[in-house]
Amino acid sequence: MTDKNLDPRVKDVEYLLRHTSMIVRRHGREILSKFDITPPQFNALTTIIRHDNLTMGTLCRHLFLASSTVTDLIDRMERNALVRRVRDDQDRRVIRIQSREKGRELLGRVMDARLEYLAEILEHFEDDEVDSLELSLETLHRLMKEIDERAEQLKKRKETGETGDEA
Repeated sequence: MTDKNLDPRVKDVEYLLRHTSMIVRRHGREILSKFDITPPQFNALTTIIRHDNLTMGTLCRHLFLASSTVTDLIDRMERNALVRRVRDDQDRRVIRIQSREKGRELLGRVMDARLEYLAEILEHFEDDEVDSLELSLETLHRLMKEIDERAEQLKKRKETGETGDEA
């Protein structure tokens, strides 16, 4: 059910974002199939490289996947020499996941192919259109991230019983 007071452009923007995302995801999967890496492995590898030395629990939270699923994923990636498990220096019970050279090289090649695809699309834009698109996407990303962070903080306060009045 839609709000009759809602700016009609919102519906158009939502549609365009959703369908653009689907096209990017589909094309991204086609690219991944050429590199012998699955979409979940790609997501895990990008997260591991961005936040090197993650614990398994932290990786699960980043990927929004169950521990058993991530364990199986890391098992396969370790067999393919993309990542390695390392015991934490301070607490030997903690296992950290680190990227390996083969994983970083693979991710680089995949990202190059993804960027080539996007470059082909953006060739049909004028320079000022690309600049405007980039600025708009940066603003959208920043605002969404800020709203998500505030919601997460509110959720944590509710879980711990904080009212936010303590000053």
